[in-house]
Amino acid sequence: MNIQLLLQFAVVLGAIFLGARTGGVGLGLWGGVGVLVLAVVFGLPPTAPPVDVMLIILAVIMAAAAMEAAGGIGFLVGVGERIIRRYPKQITLVAPLVCYMFTFGAGTGHIFYPLLPVIYEVAYENNIRPERPIAISTIASQQAITASPVSAAMAAMIALFSPVGVSLIDIMLIVVPATLVGVIVAALVQMRVGKELQDDPEYQRRLQANEVELPRTQRAVEQKALPAGARLSAMIFLAGVVIVVLAGAFPQLRPLVPGANDTRVPLGMPLTIQIVMLSVGALILWLSKAPVSEVPRTNTAQAGLTAVIGIFGLAWLGDTFISANQKVVIDALGAMAQSAPATFAIGLFGASVLLFSQAATTRALMPLGIGLGLGTTTLIAMWPAVNGYFFLPTYGSLIAAINFDRTGTTRIGKFIVNHSFMLPGLISTITAVIVGLLISRFIF
Repeated sequence: MNIQLLLQFAVVLGAIFLGARTGGVGLGLWGGVGVLVLAVVFGLPPTAPPVDVMLIILAVIMAAAAMEAAGGIGFLVGVGERIIRRYPKQITLVAPLVCYMFTFGAGTGHIFYPLLPVIYEVAYENNIRPERPIAISTIASQQAITASPVSAAMAAMIALFSPVGVSLIDIMLIVVPATLVGVIVAALVQMRVGKELQDDPEYQRRLQANEVELPRTQRAVEQKALPAGARLSAMIFLAGVVIVVLAGAFPQLRPLVPGANDTRVPLGMPLTIQIVMLSVGALILWLSKAPVSEVPRTNTAQAGLTAVIGIFGLAWLGDTFISANQKVVIDALGAMAQSAPATFAIGLFGASVLLFSQAATTRALMPLGIGLGLGTTTLIAMWPAVNGYFFLPTYGSLIAAINFDRTGTTRIGKFIVNHSFMLPGLISTITAVIVGLLISRFIF
């Protein structure tokens, strides 16, 4: 490995480090700075930006943002609250499954945030340590991103794997059961984590200091009357998700377009998703009468923009570096990855810790896995390893979960990494990868 390659790699790491410190869209913007340095200083030819991935994300996010503007996310949260409150004693198992399914259907973790105060209240009212359901529910929402057919991460996978003959259904048949099993196993373990609520010293200290209270302000916000088109917008969006899944499962449902040698082939899944989800967004706005001006202001739209910019800059930076040094990188890592494939899963996990994005990690490293010849089913099985951004307790969903737990049981430990999300995060991720590998080996 020559000094030139090491310097280029240092530029990549430096851009990631500076982007992570900036946060938000800064992650993608600093990726663009990295591309600039590689091109100007080292003379590397920039590769093409990941346009397909960005367009899929934009289409899905616009549909989801239209649903939010119409009150659809509020409607779904109300449904989730009723399910959670129906089984209060089993909240440590029920809450993460609800969070998983809602994130799976919506394709965004944004839908998970309003459920946090509900989970806290139900746990507290039933004298259950809130850390148990809150921590695993937060992790479940992350795991569902790598299973959802309309998430930004899945968009990256489809764009990368469709050209090599892997369909959306092929991916989902591995990652959906794998991540679900991972969440359930972690939830069962989580039921016995920590002292009982009444025995927790931090809770007793807060109780004595009158610091424990229910988040009533949030509850008041959630109980506002929903717009007339809220339910309809949610149904239209979920119908769009079903159409995407059916189009992936049955290519004959897609329109035929010209292919090679004067043949007619089904429209590719990237374009199919873009067309369906843009149409879903338009239908929601038309039928629900949602205010169009509110769509770009929604939390979903803002989170989607962050995801697009992140993939734009970071994936472009990674592609440029790997493409220019492909032979050296693959030769150096190929033998190790072939003899011990688990090392690639560890690499996915480590990269996600730095990038704070399943989609950006997928787009940055999966092309390398394909180039190493690890096998598509093996790579899909390892894919849940991109859910490692719980490792450092700095991500928004983790911080929100800690703040909603007024008892103090959901916390960051003295050594930072000994926080409430570490155990359920590691258990669910490792279990998902193991189950995925078993499925890929014995079923495919």
